[in-house]
Amino acid sequence: MKTLWAPWRIEYILSEKPKECIFCEKPKELKDRDNLILYRGNLSFVIMNKYPYNNGHLMVVPYKHTDTLDGLTTEELHDLMEMTQFTTHNLKRAFRPEGFNIGINIGVVAGAGIEEHLHVHIVPRWGGDSNFMAIVGELRVIPEHILETYDKLYPFFNKDLISN
Repeated sequence: MKTLWAPWRIEYILSEKPKECIFCEKPKELKDRDNLILYRGNLSFVIMNKYPYNNGHLMVVPYKHTDTLDGLTTEELHDLMEMTQFTTHNLKRAFRPEGFNIGINIGVVAGAGIEEHLHVHIVPRWGGDSNFMAIVGELRVIPEHILETYDKLYPFFNKDLISN
């Protein structure tokens, strides 16, 4: 029998879940690398999913705390979609995915893990990235440490900050 390790999952499983909204609190901490925040815009930000479905699984999150699309202004909705476009553009440049799954889960029954704060999931996809492990073993294989992925992606999102 072979053993496949996914030690980062146990941290989430055993950890005490925060009472406050992580999408409201993490940007306030100003520890972007520790909190996996890749980019800050005026009305929304890009953060890596700490427990990704695939390498490069990112989320675009409005700063405004709301659990519905109706809770955002037209300007905030527009910004959310522009940030989603910006994110897919940078993922294409960095990782050359063959496609994307992009979605918003509203409500627990729709799969929302953090239901109190709306966010857009962006999951890059490649041919063959889904295999028997996810189907039979209910396990996903992520090929590199999340902070290595962060360090690879950061320059694509912040090239103006780095070149100055």
